[in-house]
Amino acid sequence: MTAPITKEGFERLQAELKRLKNDERPAIARALEEAIGHGDLKENAEYHAAKDKQGLIEARIRQVEAILGDSQVVDPKAQAGDTIAFGAHVTVVDLETEKESTYQIVGEHESDLDQGRISIKSPLARALMGKAVGDDVEFETPKGARELEIAGISY
Repeated sequence: MTAPITKEGFERLQAELKRLKNDERPAIARALEEAIGHGDLKENAEYHAAKDKQGLIEARIRQVEAILGDSQVVDPKAQAGDTIAFGAHVTVVDLETEKESTYQIVGEHESDLDQGRISIKSPLARALMGKAVGDDVEFETPKGARELEIAGISY
């Protein structure tokens, strides 16, 4: 099953994969060689730490390759319209606090709340999909229901 991803998210994952394969993997190989050179592997903490790191790097490489293989790049501009769709930048106003926030609806593997990117599978994104400027949306959070007004949409 393919998962949607923005072009930017796809490129970030490609860059991470390149860094892992071209920088991290060779660095850990050198660290392993050095640790092996210290002898007795049973009690060699450097060797065990390098092997653990190698396992984490290889697991992340496989994970990123799988994500990239299962992803379909979606151009938000191709979906641009008056309603919210994948890739939209949405400005909302919390009706309780009057605080304004802007989010981009992205694929689940590229979401980063600190960067304002929310997963298309999140409760907020699901509530926003198909809505237009001026609409109110209500959705559940772990802290209870929230109500927002859509103040702007851009692609």
